[in-house]
Amino acid sequence: MKLLKNKSEYIKKLTVCLFLTLSLGMSVFISKGVYNEEKNIKEEVLESSKIDANTINEQKNEKYKVLLEHLFDYRNKAILDQDTAILKELYDTSKKFGLWAYEHEEKKMKYIQHWSEKQGVNFNDIKTRVIVKKIKEKEEGLYGIICTVSTEYKYSYKNNPEVSNMFRIGTYHYLNVVVRDDQYVIVKEWYTDPFEDSLNLENINSDEIREYIQCHEKPEIKLTEEQKKAMDYAHQYCGAAADEEYGMKFNKDYRDYNPEGGDCANFASQIMFESGRFKKNDTWNYYKGEGTKAWVNAQGFKNYMVYSGRAQYIAKGAYQDVYKDAYNLRPGDFVAYEKGGRITHISTVTGLDSKGYPLVTCHNTDRLLVPWDLGWSNKAIKFHLIKVNY
Repeated sequence: MKLLKNKSEYIKKLTVCLFLTLSLGMSVFISKGVYNEEKNIKEEVLESSKIDANTINEQKNEKYKVLLEHLFDYRNKAILDQDTAILKELYDTSKKFGLWAYEHEEKKMKYIQHWSEKQGVNFNDIKTRVIVKKIKEKEEGLYGIICTVSTEYKYSYKNNPEVSNMFRIGTYHYLNVVVRDDQYVIVKEWYTDPFEDSLNLENINSDEIREYIQCHEKPEIKLTEEQKKAMDYAHQYCGAAADEEYGMKFNKDYRDYNPEGGDCANFASQIMFESGRFKKNDTWNYYKGEGTKAWVNAQGFKNYMVYSGRAQYIAKGAYQDVYKDAYNLRPGDFVAYEKGGRITHISTVTGLDSKGYPLVTCHNTDRLLVPWDLGWSNKAIKFHLIKVNY
């Protein structure tokens, strides 16, 4: 009987333990389910807030982008109309850096006028696209802006106005601006100006040059498949000057040497190599993020191409000495620009305009199909016109 009694008590205790265990397990299960549900809700709220934050940032950037494009459109209008009054309205000239920025743009405006007179062209339109990279309110009402600007110029020759030509220049800007009357006013501006090296054409014989240029017609040219590949590559990867569909970026497979002094020779080397015509070697080489001197240095690139036999001279000298010879340039050739006794820049010829005037594409200040001397036709600059043996 005692055994049965003990057995009965044991069963009761076992039943209680099982009940408690099941109850505890159910409680844990329910608690875990509630916790997971709460976690999911929190994650959804956080994700939703991120989306809202991203939307707000996109809306802010779009607002600033519109204001910036409005600013640059006004500046473009001033250039087209040669109107210094409009131009001056865009700058706070009571501030030192604002005055300097205005004076530089005024000087550039006059240069473009002199170049167009020398060339015998009219600029018909200038349009700007802006990509806002970063905006920071430095103090109340004063904004620091980093942006990429793509400016497209359309021009036609005065004796052939029905035919339009286009080129594009990409620049990278840092501005300090204030908002007045719903538009930006520039307090400070910095960017690598493609016209910086050539803001004086007053001593050039414009009449003779203009007459020579205007008597030309665009020649019929046949490109090899390698030249076509080179041109396609150049136009796709010319950075901020490229078509928007290409992302307006450099080729990520290659290092950007701009922070180290310039990327022009590196890009010219890429164009030649990516054509499939020219193989790398010990002297001219790029491997794992490192390029040889002949690959990345403007002077080294020009010297190697000529001395290796991969290219040959067409002409060398000041603009007025070589502009007639420039009509022998064809897509795939290149122009080397000498300043102070050294080659400081390389541009690849990638097209001809309606008068057969060579157009170049390059990095540094990114250019797409820009007339080969625009921004470089100062008498202190010498040109090396080089034919590449495709």
